[in-house]
Amino acid sequence: MVYTAAQLIRREGVGATGMREVAARAKAPRGSLQHYFPGGKEQLVNEAVAWAGEWAGGRVAGFVAAMSEPSPSGLFAAMVRQWTDEYLERGFAGGCPVAAAVVDCAGSADSTRGAAAEAFAAWTGPVAGALVGMGVPEPRAGSLATLMVSALEGAILLARSEQDIRALSAVAGELAPLLDAAAGDPAPVPRL
Repeated sequence: MVYTAAQLIRREGVGATGMREVAARAKAPRGSLQHYFPGGKEQLVNEAVAWAGEWAGGRVAGFVAAMSEPSPSGLFAAMVRQWTDEYLERGFAGGCPVAAAVVDCAGSADSTRGAAAEAFAAWTGPVAGALVGMGVPEPRAGSLATLMVSALEGAILLARSEQDIRALSAVAGELAPLLDAAAGDPAPVPRL
């Protein structure tokens, strides 16, 4: 049910995702919703958001393992390629369930805002760890991981609105030199 909720949220948003629809699509008895999610829809959304963050973070190691010569730009290109492949094969209907939950609920449900923050941390943490493994100094890896995830999320929104992968291709191409230059770069990142 958590997976099904995440899939519905990424396509329809939180508001349009109903508990009954989740149960029906998951082929689960409606009574199981009360049993597994006594906190109702908010709990289900928060668990779907957490699942999405863990899933995205878990993909990072697979992306790195698939590269013959791991590089920061190669990692980002793989992250972007996941979305370009989906959009070219299946259309632009889906987005990130974490972003959808933030847009729909962050102002009204503190627990969902917190779940989204933890989900993004579950994603950026492995990205930062992978960058360190590629020679990016640890203090800079966290900032670059945030940049990578932020750029990807923004490009996903633009791609969906434009029904075109242009924004995804642009962020991958434009960030590649910056990301690769950070590997082995001892210069600290200026703070605002």
